[in-house]
Amino acid sequence: MGIFTAASAQELCTKCLKDVPKDMRDYVYNMDFMDKDQPLGPTVMKGWKSPRKPPWTIGYASTYAGNTWRKGAMERLMEVVYPKWKALGMVDEIVITQSNLDDTLQIQQMRQMIDGGKVDAIIICCSNLTALNQTIKYGWEKGIPTLSFTGFTTSPYSINTSVNYRLVGYYIGAWMAELIGEKGNVIIMDGIPGYSASDQQSDGMKEGLAQYPNVKVVAQLAHNWTSQVAQKELSQWLSSNPIEIHGIAVQSSGETGTLQALLQSGRDPIPPIALGGELGALCYWRQNPSYINEAIYAWPPGDEVEFGVDVMIRTLQGQGPRIQSILVGPATKSFDDIKKILNEDCDRNSTGWDNPGIDNWAPRSYVEKFFDNPFDPESYDPKSH
Repeated sequence: MGIFTAASAQELCTKCLKDVPKDMRDYVYNMDFMDKDQPLGPTVMKGWKSPRKPPWTIGYASTYAGNTWRKGAMERLMEVVYPKWKALGMVDEIVITQSNLDDTLQIQQMRQMIDGGKVDAIIICCSNLTALNQTIKYGWEKGIPTLSFTGFTTSPYSINTSVNYRLVGYYIGAWMAELIGEKGNVIIMDGIPGYSASDQQSDGMKEGLAQYPNVKVVAQLAHNWTSQVAQKELSQWLSSNPIEIHGIAVQSSGETGTLQALLQSGRDPIPPIALGGELGALCYWRQNPSYINEAIYAWPPGDEVEFGVDVMIRTLQGQGPRIQSILVGPATKSFDDIKKILNEDCDRNSTGWDNPGIDNWAPRSYVEKFFDNPFDPESYDPKSH
């Protein structure tokens, strides 16, 4: 039995991983750290290439635009990723919709993309596990594949790219327990309950913390991956619960608001929180070197969207993805790494993000191991399609 009592994950397509280095295969696809719903079978896109000639139009059916993470992903998509593929003659337009966390509206927007004949592929982010499955199938039947980055769907007709969130959650939970001396009161702060990326990481955090019997989870809050919500929710909880808090395992995109709530509460010392790339919170660490010992990156927004689009372009080209979920491991940064990107006079209210960089997050040499016919997607001649 694995450490996760509910971890009867879907059967892993081991032959799909035959070219993936064993150390990464054993780490990222370790079934003891795998969500039971994670799609791990072979893809329907194996041996497929788009029947439509490039340049392609990609639809981005976004669920939400109201946080700094989404802003960071959108900036990389429109300022770096799109111009690159457009200049190479492979993408002519990215059509963007926003559904504001309304599954019904997102389904309607995706169907309009499909029926309108305007898009050749769809990317989604951080969506509901099952709500879009029929629409994803409908798109596939029309020759339009769907890729989910930063979270997955259970549809056999989508491909998914992300970190292994259950693994990174466990890492954060165990790290927090050890950082506070293996005893004390901890708060868990989730993103959006019901969304795969949030639920997986939350379950991992709880299991990681549970390995330390003297650590007690005293509250579990949700911040919608939005700093303002994190600040409000934590402030309200702290004002009515005067007990000592020794650490907060917070999902990234809420750490700056979490830290602001702690600072405003007047608690001294400020208990450590998990940091994952928000520059405002990283700035506090830059100014207080002994605060924590590392930052743990679960979903750097720019690298995540670039990773997802790269896999979709490869798929359209006919490179043949083998497995439904292409997973990577978490990245970490030390204080010395943070000193290289932030000066001591940095802004604690910054809404920007630090990314490890696509070559560190999802290196091309690693990603190509998941394809039957891998090659540099930037070298593809659109006229040969």
